[in-house]
Amino acid sequence: KLCGTNYPLSIAFIVVNEFCERFSYYGMKAVLTLYFLNYLHWSDNLSTAVYHAFSSLCYFTPVIGALIADSWLGKFRTIIYLSIVYVIGHIVKSIGAIPDVGDQTMHVALSLVGLVLIAFGTGGIKPCVAAFGGDQFEEEHLEERRKFFSIFYMSINGGSVLSTLITPILRGDVQCFGGDCYALAFGVPAALMIIALVVFIAGSGMYKKDPPQGNILLQVCKCIGFAIKNRWRSSKKAAKREHWLDWAEEKYSKRSIHEIKMVLRVLFLYIPLPMFWALFDQQGSRWTLQATRMNMDFGGFILKPDQMQMLNALLILVFIPIFDMGIYPLIGLCKINFTPLKKMATGMIFAALAFGAATVVEVNVNKSVVAPPMAQQSLLQILNLADDQVRVSLQGTTMTLLSFEDPPEYQRWDLDANNQTMKFDLSYKNEQTNCTYVFNGETAYSLVLHNEGPRIECKLVKDNIQKSDKGHATIRFINAHTEDMTITVGSEHFNTTGNFSISQIKTVERGLYSDVKCTIAQTDYSIDVGLLDFGATYTIVITEVSGNKVTFKKIEDVQANNVHIAFQIPQYVLLTAGEVMFSITGLEFSYSQSPANMKSVLQAGWLLTVAFGNVIVLIVAEGAGLEQWSEFLLFAVLLVAVSIIFSIMAHFYKYVDPEQLDLLGKEEREEDNDLKTNENLVPLDGNVVAKTTKM
Repeated sequence: KLCGTNYPLSIAFIVVNEFCERFSYYGMKAVLTLYFLNYLHWSDNLSTAVYHAFSSLCYFTPVIGALIADSWLGKFRTIIYLSIVYVIGHIVKSIGAIPDVGDQTMHVALSLVGLVLIAFGTGGIKPCVAAFGGDQFEEEHLEERRKFFSIFYMSINGGSVLSTLITPILRGDVQCFGGDCYALAFGVPAALMIIALVVFIAGSGMYKKDPPQGNILLQVCKCIGFAIKNRWRSSKKAAKREHWLDWAEEKYSKRSIHEIKMVLRVLFLYIPLPMFWALFDQQGSRWTLQATRMNMDFGGFILKPDQMQMLNALLILVFIPIFDMGIYPLIGLCKINFTPLKKMATGMIFAALAFGAATVVEVNVNKSVVAPPMAQQSLLQILNLADDQVRVSLQGTTMTLLSFEDPPEYQRWDLDANNQTMKFDLSYKNEQTNCTYVFNGETAYSLVLHNEGPRIECKLVKDNIQKSDKGHATIRFINAHTEDMTITVGSEHFNTTGNFSISQIKTVERGLYSDVKCTIAQTDYSIDVGLLDFGATYTIVITEVSGNKVTFKKIEDVQANNVHIAFQIPQYVLLTAGEVMFSITGLEFSYSQSPANMKSVLQAGWLLTVAFGNVIVLIVAEGAGLEQWSEFLLFAVLLVAVSIIFSIMAHFYKYVDPEQLDLLGKEEREEDNDLKTNENLVPLDGNVVAKTTKM
């Protein structure tokens, strides 16, 4: 026993194992979307689709784990063997994140194989660990078992909070192989999973290990199959039965059939539930992608976009006691019958409101984003670096640009085909000239104008208008000086020749750059370019070098991320409140409405609703082709509609007391004793119950 209590010592090993395993899972998953985006260079939609395909697989595989544990290996050996698969998956995933190992195809292959192994590992042990912990208690220690599950749940959230805080730091703050250290960010969760396995094995001699007792899910499926087959084979003249499951009475006991009826009534209510999980699981995909386009500066520290997910786990720890000891009792005092199904419907509404809030945030985030040009369309901005104003005419549109003024926002030009030759007529100090360039569709350009004596010269360059997924600033230099120069910003070097040459476009970390080194003819100068902000794109024009001073002009081509990441807090608060009312209440409702030997069936059904919810996101991400704000709004509207359907279904649901089954079983035994025929009826524990003939 643990410290003289009724708690078995073995549960300490199980709780530590669960903490490490959840750290491993959530830590890996926290950086997964950005790994797809920045390391594998997948698109937003493909990254989201694969993320949710992985999440879905993690919730399909528990059914397989339960079958293996209950029908073949038992919980203990299932946890051991599938944890080994889990560890191998983490190791393969970490190796795939090492740039020196193979090419891009190899990285993708190792990543996908690793994710599949992880999904089978984490999903396979999911239905076993908590149940195995409950098996360690004696039947009379019900209160201790209940508290164990509370501690177990706390270990899950503790592992989640720490991992979603730490692994993004390992990814972004530790540099390896010349970039973000994804190999370390995946390697540390792999190490935690190894520790989880070692700790679990270390307690082997203390565990109470029940042998496999047959999988109840299989027995339920067999009973349903027999009823359907028996009904199909029966003649049309056969007497009608009250319920289609009653056609299994020839083989299964009335109690077993009644239990399955109870379970099916609950499973019917599960049909609308995947839509909630479709919204809930987007915290790690769409919401993380939204965070990459926001201002993450909290003054004393910079929050990473993939760290925002930890807010959900933190709020869960806060909200559970608030709801249980505050909100629910207060509603009860108001004489409101707030049934479990009403709580679940309300939780759906809160989740829909969360996506309404996410929609508002997304609309405002998009105001700082330059929408990319479509096919047969180009974007153009004009920089006048001449010493006087220039009048520009293009396709009947004339504009006057002052010297070194900030250019207006990008103008969209429709092309007649995928590419088109466009002629610019220029007027500078009464001198007329023109320049002609070929513009390609789906491309952004800058036209740089500068004077060579009395003549105006043109230079067309392609622009990068896409914001950095890491929140970095993008920068380039134009050297209007006559001599070559090298400019160093952080760890990046920009080389330019004289006479209005343009450097490469590079990204640098967001920050204040008050001492940028500019080297001209082996002489170093210092430039204070100020703040290079989140997601902004800058063109810095070096105009003059005089004495020890370098004069420059900083132009913001693409606005910085001006919506603070704190504006995501309301959507996390609403979604977590919805989770408390929906998820926790849903599990309690399911358990209260099912017979004791059927709880595993409902657990499998509940996990499958999560799996199908992720499938919904996968389909929408790949098939809808909507703008992100409209996709958020679509999910919110769909969940409101589903909550209305669920409320109607819940209105017709009649709550049952599982203890009534004891009375049904007693009545059935009395009927059996009166029967004079000898029939074999199969209960759902798989044993044959012989009805005896009264002598």
